[in-house]
Amino acid sequence: METMDLQPEQSLIHRAWCNVPSFFASREVAQQRQKLDQFIASVFSSGACYYYVLDFFRLGEPMLVSPSVETILGLDPQATTIQSIIERGHPDDLPFASSAEETALYILRNQIGMDRAKNYKISYSGRLRVADGSYRLFNHQALILDTDDEFGVARVLGIHTDITHLTKKSNYKLSLLNMLGGESFLNIDVFADKQSIMASPPPFTAREMDVITLLAEGKTSAVIADALNISTNTVKNHRKNILQKADCKTTGQLMSKCISEGLI
Repeated sequence: METMDLQPEQSLIHRAWCNVPSFFASREVAQQRQKLDQFIASVFSSGACYYYVLDFFRLGEPMLVSPSVETILGLDPQATTIQSIIERGHPDDLPFASSAEETALYILRNQIGMDRAKNYKISYSGRLRVADGSYRLFNHQALILDTDDEFGVARVLGIHTDITHLTKKSNYKLSLLNMLGGESFLNIDVFADKQSIMASPPPFTAREMDVITLLAEGKTSAVIADALNISTNTVKNHRKNILQKADCKTTGQLMSKCISEGLI
């Protein structure tokens, strides 16, 4: 993995990556470009967002980024590096982000297993300085794109979504969501003992997740019923059960919680 020269507060995240040995690929791996659109399509975005592809063999070089990074962060898409994004992190949030990164890598390697790591989406939230100089809250989602023959990670897709319209405060928790529907790691305290971290079954059924995803897209119960080929009353029952499970009173609270926990 390439090294970088960073300011002390900005090197926290890079050091977090280095603190998990043998996690990254030992050699360069050809990028599977056809996978990129598939991954992006699998990640729900509820607001303005941009994506980037982080190559751990070229940490100091400009990344493949979406053009929207210019509108959102004011960065040149042709010159955006991971350092330029890290520099926009709120100083008070960088220690959490560093611990979240290190904890996520630890869970992937030691509890999930690197042969299954591609099945999981990493999610946590933090503030970034945007183009107008203010700070807004973003949900960070990361998925492994490419590995070597020994499952060492070579390249990761990152997606940052502005969720300030849903909540202005991070819950300072980390989640690793199993995208195939198996056990996930939700609401992890990244400063706690890593040995105590436990997986948990999905909080919602597959059908409930279908309803939640459509609710997040602003669909009404009638439209959801038509899309899922079920009755409107069934949708309403699902909504009631979902709110009870999530301990939320409104759909807005539900969306905020699901996004902050990486469920959508």
